[in-house]
Amino acid sequence: MALTDAKIRAAKPTDKAYKLTDGAGMFLLVHPNGSRYWRLRYRILGKEKTLALGVYPEVSLSEARTKRDEARKLISEGIDPCEQKRAKKVVPDLQLSFEHIARRWHASNKQWAQSHSDKVLKSLETHVFPFIGNRDITTLNTPDLLIPVRAAEAKQIYEIASRLQQRISAVMRYAVQSGIIRYNPALDMAGALTTVKRQHRPALDLSRLPELLSRINSYKGQPVTRLAVMLNLLVFIRSSELRYARWSEIDIDNAMWTIPAERKPLPGVKFSHRGSKMRTPHLVPLSKQAVAILTELQTWAGENGLIFTGAHDPRKPISENTVNKALRVMGYDTTKEVCG
Repeated sequence: MALTDAKIRAAKPTDKAYKLTDGAGMFLLVHPNGSRYWRLRYRILGKEKTLALGVYPEVSLSEARTKRDEARKLISEGIDPCEQKRAKKVVPDLQLSFEHIARRWHASNKQWAQSHSDKVLKSLETHVFPFIGNRDITTLNTPDLLIPVRAAEAKQIYEIASRLQQRISAVMRYAVQSGIIRYNPALDMAGALTTVKRQHRPALDLSRLPELLSRINSYKGQPVTRLAVMLNLLVFIRSSELRYARWSEIDIDNAMWTIPAERKPLPGVKFSHRGSKMRTPHLVPLSKQAVAILTELQTWAGENGLIFTGAHDPRKPISENTVNKALRVMGYDTTKEVCG
């Protein structure tokens, strides 16, 4: 039965400590000296643990329940509340905090493109620093380093979890190389992540290619969209490489498309700076058919030097979903048969 304030006040100390159960693992531990402590018993990773929630009456019944519910939410996300509580203890010397060392490591990677550098720092600020940013890096062990990784894994953002593991390992390696710590506990994180089976993108059987070409030629939508679908079949590049393509990258005379490592951002167009996946110039030889399509596309050339201009705003490229939407109009399931 759930506790009430009246029951708690009426509880008298005895010669032995005893518990008053409230529910969901929470109880009040009454000591022989009259002290009363809120505790939460829980299981995580097959182990039973106890979390201190405070002392009654400084922490009221309602406040203890709120703390219990917050801890339960963490547990449901795969995060150990005891470990997180320990991780949040502020380090006396901020120069040795994980966040400070991580920012030093980040600043040392001057070879990164600005967009990649910003992305790495943002991921640390969002997913890592809230958990272990204030911890003294010299005291961190492998379970500590896994806390933010487990949190991302619990949210089923597995790719982010994997990148966090790599970046945390790199920060700790930097700490070793800088003489801050003697051993890198991140080395023992190997194999800790759940292995997720990769899902390959849908692909159309080669025997159905004539059918696809026929449907593309019969497509009644925007001409730029039809030509984008057709060109995509010929050059085999990423969606962002195609969408943000500029005429300045095309050499019609030599039938060559040079996708730069990074493009000049377009005002108001998110991710328009994206260039080659490998962050080095990517040379794409153009077939006669591809050159013919590009020549036809010049009819619809818009502002900003874009090749594939949007139907509603010529200053912006076609949307991320344009090609897939066209394929669905043609009768294809873009989750199972083919995707653009």
